[in-house]
Amino acid sequence: MTSYCCRLISCIISIVLTLLILIAILGAVFYFVYHPKAPNFSINRLQITDLRLNLDLSLYAQFNVRITAKNPNEKIGIYYEKGGKTSVWYTQTQLCHGALPAFYQRPMSTKVLDVQLSGQNQFGRTLMAALQQQQQTGNIPLDLKVDQPVSIRVGNVKIGKVRVLANCKLIVDSLSSNSLVSIKTSSCRIKVRL
Repeated sequence: MTSYCCRLISCIISIVLTLLILIAILGAVFYFVYHPKAPNFSINRLQITDLRLNLDLSLYAQFNVRITAKNPNEKIGIYYEKGGKTSVWYTQTQLCHGALPAFYQRPMSTKVLDVQLSGQNQFGRTLMAALQQQQQTGNIPLDLKVDQPVSIRVGNVKIGKVRVLANCKLIVDSLSSNSLVSIKTSSCRIKVRL
């Protein structure tokens, strides 16, 4: 009985190891054949449509952001799935949030997205005072964060779902409502999570 159990366990371990080696080989072949790259994001425009202190002292913010998404892959298409989150932060405080639309991006293509973000923060008075003080310098640091589920398409086959995380650092000149804001500097870091 123990000899049978040992052979069975040995057989199962061999099968699992063979499958793991096969998956690693397929992953390496995929990487060397297709050279997968993360999409690139850039922020082209930021418009403050509403930024006000409510009667309950909460801060309401509504921003329109124009994001350019580039797919640098030659043979891989990207499906931007539902369930993502895009948000604008001032220091450690979220001002507003929304989501990128679901769409398919062909290889080597660029897509311009207009994304509407809105939100309310309970620490409105303190936050508004900090924003107004920072606005006097003409350099307001903001972070735009994207957490987006994506699937990839190779040929006609849709495979793999990963999360693309983008953190874009912006310096803007103003947060005046109903105006286009001048983006002084903008840089985005992209990570892919399995």
